[in-house]
Amino acid sequence: MLSIKNKILIVGGGTSGWMTASLLAKKWPDSQIELIESKNIGTVGVGEGSTPYIKQFFNALEIKEADWMPYCSATYKNGIQFVNWSKTPGYEQYFHAFLSDLDEKYASEFEQATIERRNGQAVKAHPDGYFFLQSLTKDLRQPVTDAKVDHENVYAYHFDSGKLADYLKQYCLNLGVKHQYVDVETVELNANGEIAAVISQEQKRFTADLYIDCTGFKALLIQQHLNEPFIPFNNNLLNDRAVTVATKATAHYQPQTISTALSNGWAWKIPLTTRTGNGYVYSSKYISDEEATQELIEFVGEDNLISEPKIIPMKVGRVKRSWVKNCVAIGLSQGFIEPLEATGLHFIQSTIETFILLYEMGEGTDDYQEVYNREIEHLFENVRDYIVSHYLTNTRSDSEYWRACREQIKISDSLKALMNAWCSGKDFRDTLVKAEIANIYPSESWHMLLAGMGFLPPIAGAHEPSMQEQKILAKIASEYQHYVDLYPKTHG
Repeated sequence: MLSIKNKILIVGGGTSGWMTASLLAKKWPDSQIELIESKNIGTVGVGEGSTPYIKQFFNALEIKEADWMPYCSATYKNGIQFVNWSKTPGYEQYFHAFLSDLDEKYASEFEQATIERRNGQAVKAHPDGYFFLQSLTKDLRQPVTDAKVDHENVYAYHFDSGKLADYLKQYCLNLGVKHQYVDVETVELNANGEIAAVISQEQKRFTADLYIDCTGFKALLIQQHLNEPFIPFNNNLLNDRAVTVATKATAHYQPQTISTALSNGWAWKIPLTTRTGNGYVYSSKYISDEEATQELIEFVGEDNLISEPKIIPMKVGRVKRSWVKNCVAIGLSQGFIEPLEATGLHFIQSTIETFILLYEMGEGTDDYQEVYNREIEHLFENVRDYIVSHYLTNTRSDSEYWRACREQIKISDSLKALMNAWCSGKDFRDTLVKAEIANIYPSESWHMLLAGMGFLPPIAGAHEPSMQEQKILAKIASEYQHYVDLYPKTHG
């Protein structure tokens, strides 16, 4: 590993700032790292969920689940339950499971069912029943066990994002990261247009070799002073607001995020050990803040509320380049795609890890800056397309919003090619590989999404599994149950 001895200034705290500081301090112990943040800005914390990728983050920091999870009120996440996105009979909901080694045996059976259905055969091809982590979730089981098992499960977490930032802050301070509460007044540029210093309201100058912008949607360094253009995704994704509220914790929770389609967007339900996180992601073009707040309160039950509703404006899109001159934007300052698949922390982690890798390859120079920016652009574009596909394949017609999501949004050429391959019965897995998307969302995920939404040719009598499917699903259920009993129940 290359020894990096740079002086690094991280502007902004929250989850993005402290995740960045954690990985940089762990990877580059010879660097001088300082984080400055305002006391007046809290963590946005939309979603409070993650993808399985975050396990690599804690592994890299050598932090055990038993250490961070209790502090952060964290719970396990086996997948996402989608409810009411589709009105197609038999497809009103589906469970999008994370994968297990046990799925290798039967995921191909599910994929074969989708191929048969896409080519005109009368099979249901619904993902429910094929994947092991759904079996765990239905029985309120955690994805980890002390019992000896011959497989591994892929899983994620739910957590209190504010507490996670606090936990990582202490971790960083123990590694020697410096910290100050500072309100930034301006940013000074040198003759080459690079950042020369960050100036506080007290006129204190903070200088560094590298500047990391973690200032959230403000994008203080990358946009306000380096003038990097912002590319909005409002032609692809309509939602631009969220209202959040907390409700009481559930003693024995299902280890899943629930995403329920409402009148003009969707609501999440996320179980923590101390409370349940709820939010409604919507488009201000189709519903007002007041109407959305009322709809969410009615949805979760007013008697269950333990916090006041909070409105969060969302800036959906990305900066054109997230590494510009001597500044790297990470987190919301870099870009944001709505929290449907809980990708916020995934972007933060991937951005940091990619930067570390390419900066070391360039031996502490910006030689790989262009490569880095292409990689991050590719990540954003492909995740965006995956999120868009949820809306594109919805079959609701009860509001102008849902019709617009299906009929008026623009989709990329890559997503068009994927949809064409799916609808024409062609080799979908091969199309994913050619589009270089499979490394972000594997074929199994796309099949669960598209088949789960009922994005399949209409066939009379296909609302129930065929006899062959029923035999396979019964065999899978019997085989999985043996393993389910080896996993502990969830508890508050």
